[in-house]
Amino acid sequence: MSDQSDKTNISRRNALKLGLAAGVGLTVFGINARIVMADEGQVLKVAHPAFDQDWSPLRGGGRTFRWNSIWWASPMYFDTQGNIKPYVFTSWESADNTVWTFKIDPKAVFSDGSKITSTDVKGSWEVASMPNTKSQRADQVLSKVKGYAEISAGSGNELTGVATPDEGTVVVTLAAADPIFFMRLANHIAPITKASQSRGSDGEEIIDWYKPDNKPAFSGPFKLTSIDIDAGKLTFEPNENFFGPKPKLARIEVTSIEDNVSATSLIKSGEFNAHTELITSTIIQDLGPEFSAGPLIPTSQHFWFNISRAPMDDPKVRQALIMAVDRDGLFKASYPDGPHKKADQILNSVPGAENSGFEAYPYDPEAAKKLLAESTYGGPERLPKILFVGISGPAIQAAAQFIAEQWRQNLGITAVDMKPQQDSYAGPDQNSVQIFRDDVGTRVPDAVSYLAGSIASTSSNAQNKLGGYKNDKVDSALAEATTKAADDPQRIALAQEAQKAFREDWAFIPWYSQAMSRWATKEVKGLEKNLDWQVVEPWNISIG
Repeated sequence: MSDQSDKTNISRRNALKLGLAAGVGLTVFGINARIVMADEGQVLKVAHPAFDQDWSPLRGGGRTFRWNSIWWASPMYFDTQGNIKPYVFTSWESADNTVWTFKIDPKAVFSDGSKITSTDVKGSWEVASMPNTKSQRADQVLSKVKGYAEISAGSGNELTGVATPDEGTVVVTLAAADPIFFMRLANHIAPITKASQSRGSDGEEIIDWYKPDNKPAFSGPFKLTSIDIDAGKLTFEPNENFFGPKPKLARIEVTSIEDNVSATSLIKSGEFNAHTELITSTIIQDLGPEFSAGPLIPTSQHFWFNISRAPMDDPKVRQALIMAVDRDGLFKASYPDGPHKKADQILNSVPGAENSGFEAYPYDPEAAKKLLAESTYGGPERLPKILFVGISGPAIQAAAQFIAEQWRQNLGITAVDMKPQQDSYAGPDQNSVQIFRDDVGTRVPDAVSYLAGSIASTSSNAQNKLGGYKNDKVDSALAEATTKAADDPQRIALAQEAQKAFREDWAFIPWYSQAMSRWATKEVKGLEKNLDWQVVEPWNISIG
């Protein structure tokens, strides 16, 4: 029975894909063929890159997460400029950065008209924290709250640090002071649900609670009105009881299309006008600059040196390898048309990134050649083969190949290898790799958080990509900075000092700062996203 069911699902999926392919064929190749679109008004038609089986808003990541904000409300949110805005919470305050008090908008209601209460907020956070919920990022929001450690360890099911003195007030007590805790809540990682519907008496998430058949109440501007997992189709319609501005769209339709070529053709034909995440090497040429344009977010991509692995254990080799690369050419080789921007440092799009004091690494082939000769290896002939990992996708491949060619031309290095896998080389296996291509970033617009996850010795990046990197100056500056208030100039100054100290270790090749693409045609307005993939104001999306 199970085998027959699987065959049925595959058959339906393949039939859908074949149907789409036929449509694309007619559109692109038919002599007089064209798609005639019915005038359906304000309908956002989204191509989704996979047949995702789970659309629960509590997963905290993945492709489906990127549409969380259209149907679920968050406590607060960041706009595209990184400014925090009230949403369900209208105010937040703390006298000591340990006990925080939040007030709920008295107008905030669910789609069934019932009030959003402090009990709903606490229950939503608790179910998102449960290990069986498998949230990818709940810890980024709630890990400092008392009781979270016990929940995540499986020994509790209550956030003991969250109190609900009345239905409009949430009081949060942290295990340790955190001056930017309020910023950590300004996202849709742990959205606000009606706790009695999403969480069972055992504390666990109720299976499929969010599906229309179970009559859930939604907190966002739209509500899910139909879902067909096998066909890969979802429909969202306006929440008539939404407590914010009235949504401009009449409907949002999401359809799974796994093939990027098909999706691109369907968007060009007008069949679709948006995509969840479309990354191709010719996206600008195919769909125009407006399609993938977007604000820079505090995320950046770089090539990190494993300083514990030969030849990266020699500082002069590291310096030579960096100075032998024309980084203007590196960026042009990978993203000549954008939407990303060339990076000279780690920090971007956070206070303190401008005028940080970080001096860009110079391009100086002659000095690089001299440094390599002065190193313990004496020249290119004695260097071991240099292995890059994380080299997946056309743009990344172009960048890595450009670096290798620069080394060949300027230093005489020819023994270079590249592999797409990255995760398989983490931990003990990192000793077989000299360079990891990976991103770093932060979910809050804060320089300290950015660097704490990038170059602090406790960060995964330092331990697994930089080969156990540790610089006492970096660690002490960041540790002191975390005690400063969000608006204290010393918080930024200390972060800048940490980044400058890291610079002197010559441990990475800077590449680019990431833009958060719209992935929508120019007729679509208001689909801008913030630093956490959150559609900033989904009620303002309109067509044409």
